[in-house]
Amino acid sequence: MRIKSYFANSVEDGMAMARAELGPDAMLVNSRRTSPETRHLGDYEVVIVTDLAAAAEVASQPAALPASGEQARRGATGDRLSADVAQLKKELEGMRRAMTHTAFAPSEWRVSPDASHAYASLAASELAPDLAREIVSAAEARLGPPLAAKAGVPERIDSARFERALAEELESRIRVEPLLGRSEARPRIVALVGPPGGGKTTTLVKLAVNYGLASRRPVLLLSADTHRVAAAEQLRSFATILGVGFQVAETVAALAQAIEENHGKELIFIDTPGLAAGDVADFGGLAQFLSTRSDIDTQMVVSSSMKSADLSRVVDSFEAFRPQRLIFTKLDETGSFGAIFNESVRTGKPLSFFATGQRIPEDLEAASRSRLAELILGGQGSRAQSAA
Repeated sequence: MRIKSYFANSVEDGMAMARAELGPDAMLVNSRRTSPETRHLGDYEVVIVTDLAAAAEVASQPAALPASGEQARRGATGDRLSADVAQLKKELEGMRRAMTHTAFAPSEWRVSPDASHAYASLAASELAPDLAREIVSAAEARLGPPLAAKAGVPERIDSARFERALAEELESRIRVEPLLGRSEARPRIVALVGPPGGGKTTTLVKLAVNYGLASRRPVLLLSADTHRVAAAEQLRSFATILGVGFQVAETVAALAQAIEENHGKELIFIDTPGLAAGDVADFGGLAQFLSTRSDIDTQMVVSSSMKSADLSRVVDSFEAFRPQRLIFTKLDETGSFGAIFNESVRTGKPLSFFATGQRIPEDLEAASRSRLAELILGGQGSRAQSAA
């Protein structure tokens, strides 16, 4: 990695000297007439770089103070080079942004600059490209017929109105049901299923505290997780701290019996094993039990930090359990929330709760359309609605 200045009587000669020394990958950064102090070296100074990473490294280094005339001249050249490299980095960043917007907004899709930017933002939040495009188009349609364009270029639209329309369009596609249980019948029974590491047990305890103890409802925690070492003991410890009932059900029959024996409770939470996609088939009996009981509300707990493709694969692998709703955890561990939207739209399953951290019981909130839209838009949608 090298950055070097060559002095020659022409730019072509300077490039030839550089490529002879640095190879064919040498790239011209800048060329200019030499100063009076360096005129004896040639009429032109040609700045060459062989690796842009080196340019960034040189630009970040402070210039040393010169101690003599020759060093002063070298220092001046180095300062100019640093300034040139900084300018080059700025131009390259501008090119990158322009290319990104071009990639997000195909040329045949004639949209306003605001719509193009919105499309880029949605795609950066990992919304599926087809959904992002559909939402942006629908948001523009909410504003009415487009204004007449000059020279075939779409005119800029009212940014605040467009942001509101974008947020409203996102919200219209989000289903939320922050509920526990499948009916008003008692007890309300909730089973949490999902892959390992998704936060099922912690989420179960948060729900028990916020929707059971806080309302003075009798609660029972049931552990059907005999797959993971000490999993039941972890939940037992939580139950002891909270002062609620706890039982371990090692078989499906034992689980059914425990539910029958505790009909006096108002809330029964069932913790299940964390299953990888390949393990789900081994728990067919549990899946059949939970999916066929009309009184059990099965909800799937998944991490919001998963990639969309992986998330879809995992959710599909649990379809044998017939989960009615989706709970997303670890919202504090990601900055891209499009995967939540994608999966809700793809499956048609409503969102029930969001877990935003490890604190019990604070880091839990009921899912809402406006909250998810705000997360996806980075706060722009909520600000626009507030302004309205």
